[in-house]
Amino acid sequence: MPTHRHPLPAAPPRHALASGIALLLVSLLVALWLRVSPRPAFQALDDQWAASVNASSADGGGGWAIVLDRLGGPFGLVLPLALVGCLCVYGRWRSALFVFTAAVGANVLVVLPLKQFADRPRPPHPWVLVNDGSYPSGQVFSAVILVVAVAVVVFRPRARRWWWAVGAVYVLAMMGSRTWLHAQWLSDTFAGVLLGVGTGLVLWRAFEPLLRTEAERMASNSLWL
Repeated sequence: MPTHRHPLPAAPPRHALASGIALLLVSLLVALWLRVSPRPAFQALDDQWAASVNASSADGGGGWAIVLDRLGGPFGLVLPLALVGCLCVYGRWRSALFVFTAAVGANVLVVLPLKQFADRPRPPHPWVLVNDGSYPSGQVFSAVILVVAVAVVVFRPRARRWWWAVGAVYVLAMMGSRTWLHAQWLSDTFAGVLLGVGTGLVLWRAFEPLLRTEAERMASNSLWL
């Protein structure tokens, strides 16, 4: 059986499960803190950041934030669903299932329940239409989980290093857009990163047997068998 030095999909890091669970627990503990304390200790920093963003927002030029808001909303499902379709066309249903679970299922099973549990009010006067629950940022979570999923199923190591850099810029831009639009507090966006990375690592490890099987079949040119 021919083998590749760097199989695709990529194997998870050694401590992916433990690291992912730790990040999820941190996100849950902060949600519990918000549940019992209407004004947590980090609210002062959130207020300062919101005030500075409000001052800079008066200069205008927030079109980029509106575009990212659309990408992070329901329209943003087009990208992961398109990737799922492409993977299925090439017989990579295991990777497609991983991407769908991470990018679509996790939003329903992880983000929405945590929003309802924390029940944190949004910043006053958001510039875009938002639902209830500011913590955590669903848009930032979606950005992070998409970056992780694409890294796992699309790129080999050399290209993956560049993808991580591009993905980091995308996530930072999404974080900035959420606070620029007064849609979420700064801490909500960091929570979206923690939750996204944690969920991505846990799912990466959970899907490792299926992804390893796919990598072996790709290496032996027997993907459809």
